[in-house]
Amino acid sequence: MPSSPGTSAVVVGGGLAGITAALALADAGVRVTLLEGRPRLGGLAFSFHRGDLTVDNGQHVYLRCCTAYRWFLDRIDASTLAPLQDRLDVPVLDANAAPGRRLGRLRRDALPVPLHLGRSLATYPHLSLAERAKVGRAALALRALDLADPALDAQDFGSWLTAHGQSARAVEALWDLVGVATLNAVAGDASLGLAAMVFKTGLLSDPGAADIGWARVPLGELHDRLARKALDSAGVRTELRTRVTSISIDENGVWSVQVPGERIETDAVVLAVPQREAHDLLPPGALEAPERLLDIGTAPILNIHVVYDRKVLNRPFFAALGSPVQWVFDRTEASGLREGQYLALSQSAAQEEIDEPVAVLRERYLPELQRLLPATRGAQVKDFFVTRERTATFAPSPGVGRLRPGARTKAPGLCLAGAWTATGWPATMESAVRSGIGAAGAALGALGRSGAHLPDLFEEAA
Repeated sequence: MPSSPGTSAVVVGGGLAGITAALALADAGVRVTLLEGRPRLGGLAFSFHRGDLTVDNGQHVYLRCCTAYRWFLDRIDASTLAPLQDRLDVPVLDANAAPGRRLGRLRRDALPVPLHLGRSLATYPHLSLAERAKVGRAALALRALDLADPALDAQDFGSWLTAHGQSARAVEALWDLVGVATLNAVAGDASLGLAAMVFKTGLLSDPGAADIGWARVPLGELHDRLARKALDSAGVRTELRTRVTSISIDENGVWSVQVPGERIETDAVVLAVPQREAHDLLPPGALEAPERLLDIGTAPILNIHVVYDRKVLNRPFFAALGSPVQWVFDRTEASGLREGQYLALSQSAAQEEIDEPVAVLRERYLPELQRLLPATRGAQVKDFFVTRERTATFAPSPGVGRLRPGARTKAPGLCLAGAWTATGWPATMESAVRSGIGAAGAALGALGRSGAHLPDLFEEAA
């Protein structure tokens, strides 16, 4: 039995949402047990070893407007390991452009919104003058949308862009360049509500909101080792390789969490697992329509890893146009590679390629890298491999907003966390951390404890 009323909680799931919930509850004086079925923490943002390399399963970035994830980095003492750009600057290479016009840049000036992007847009070579003018008008119309309007969730972003004069080229060279990477869907497949949230918050709220940050060390250093250190310091009992088989509540309001060989009794439970797993663990009556969780689709991300025998890229990353390549990052230093260069290609919305054989992907992407990076033409490929996340994110389809539940359930003391819950954000590290904070707040309320120490990042979505 719990040692005293309102003092214990079990968090099921050791991804960013679960780690956050566990830390926030422990910081409030709750005795927390964190259960994770994998042999590591970090969920879908993790690292593994391949020979002498330490490889991230995929490239993850965050923005300056990601206040929850920045809080998380501070909380695990990792901010210096994942710094932000001083100022937004995205090199964009067009494989089909004429020499001298292949490189464009999306960057900001130290001016108020929306003037901070004015010079960049005015000189962006991948759009015509008329297209740039229409992009500016569409951005102002997007800024005027009310994110609280539920009608936005039912519309698709692509149709809205077409109705606001955006050409197919403008969608490819700007809107999808940003949107595919953040939403994991092309504009026509994305909810207008989520797309508007991304662009309003990232590009149209504060001049520095879209400055990009990424880990300069393997993700496992952050989300596994340093997160585990923070959990241990907070007094959290962390059990890996421990899969929960059922949860239930008795007539006295005591929760039982069943794992192989043990039944853990506790005052509150946070389910911080993917939506389908949460559906299977929910006790009857916990949600009004639990089947909605099964209607939340998933979307894949494909990651292609190429190790060259020499340096072929002189910048930390770039985005590509006119090519199947989307975003390319230099992971040489982070991986521990001592000779040559290691590039990681992040391919979002990869439904058509996620199951392609490695040999097919190699034949497709190595020539594309040669088109984009002439220095690769004389370089030897030392290694080529692929990582696949078939259910990397929830699909941000029109109508998904009504399917995403909030942190609180109808079962007293049972709360939900995960990037797929109703955070208002797409499936990002930011959404995961926000959901963990929200679930911790809901659990503390159920335990009769104050959540005053929680970061004031948002108002919980309904």
